[in-house]
Amino acid sequence: MNPSFKPAAVSSVNSQQPMGVRLELLSAASVLATQSRLRGWLDDLGLISLVELGHTQEDGSYALYLHLADVLAMAPEHDTLGLSERLELDSGLSESDLTREILLCMLAAPQPYVFPSMDELQAHVRMRVYIVQAARRTALAFDTESAERPAAHWVEIPSQGFVIRPGADLIEALIAATQPTPEAERYAFSCYRATEYVILLGLAQELKHSHPEMLGQLQAVSEVDFIRSRRFHDAFLQEHGSEAQPLPPRFYVPGDRVWFKNPDERSSDIPGFEGSWVIYLGGGLFCNFWEPERPYTLHGKCLEVFHWRHGVEQDEQGTLFMNEAKVAEHVAASRSQPGQAEAIVARMMRMRDPSGVYQDGGCIDSTREHPRWVCPPTCQINLV
Repeated sequence: MNPSFKPAAVSSVNSQQPMGVRLELLSAASVLATQSRLRGWLDDLGLISLVELGHTQEDGSYALYLHLADVLAMAPEHDTLGLSERLELDSGLSESDLTREILLCMLAAPQPYVFPSMDELQAHVRMRVYIVQAARRTALAFDTESAERPAAHWVEIPSQGFVIRPGADLIEALIAATQPTPEAERYAFSCYRATEYVILLGLAQELKHSHPEMLGQLQAVSEVDFIRSRRFHDAFLQEHGSEAQPLPPRFYVPGDRVWFKNPDERSSDIPGFEGSWVIYLGGGLFCNFWEPERPYTLHGKCLEVFHWRHGVEQDEQGTLFMNEAKVAEHVAASRSQPGQAEAIVARMMRMRDPSGVYQDGGCIDSTREHPRWVCPPTCQINLV
């Protein structure tokens, strides 16, 4: 980390700032105990000088607040894309730096992340580490019409799709499907399904650590009825931000699931090009499941999604399809003209229109998605 960055010292005064992280606790004694644990954790991470710690008590409820001591310097306008560069964190190579970046980005949030305990906060940060690591290693073949899974770990049930083969380990099955060895084939996925597998892998790895009983239940369910699509969202995820209170367009935390909407109505009719689901990796980069060695910047993702409109072609049966080579040509042409590229990105950085609307919006979503609480006393996962 950059040793020359010296924000204000840690504070323990009352704080009403609605940002960063809030721990909602049960008693004054738990505030004192948790405050001591937090200081120790922050000190171990080398972050104690970067964080302001406050507490509130109102009508018998107690809360601890954590936020960046100098958010304007570290994340101006809650822009976290450059935070790791400012602090010289190498979250791509160092798991410790990735942990630091995740926590610091959360502490820059304009709307607080709420947890019922420090255990849940630490579990949440670990899950994000696992999700980022899995997203970086994921290498897939893009396909919206067919799907394949390694037969040693998965079995396909007609009209239902793939489930875990009885006796196969869930974590190993998810790794086998998404992280092929260099000589192995890549399995076919849509970007939406790929994000589900990556998030579920990170969640299962954390359950193994913090809630083995729930992992056992998840394993059993996945052998008969693998949770996907809307049920996946409802069972495992929560959203940060809302349409009424959108998150800033450059605010991301490593491990976020992010939706970039295609604002062009015609090209969005092509299956798989309604938009792009990705995982934010940290360091200003978003995953690329199809070419993992070439992750996206926000600038690059905006250009690609914009130019999908220029890749639309029609086959002999009149069916629209996407010519991705043509899209790449348009992206390269825009990059060669910085003024044009910046105008496109500025247009795409607008908040997206509501579902089904194609007017003046860009590609940026108002929310980010992340896993629910997982620790035994406060677990929110619902497998029903």
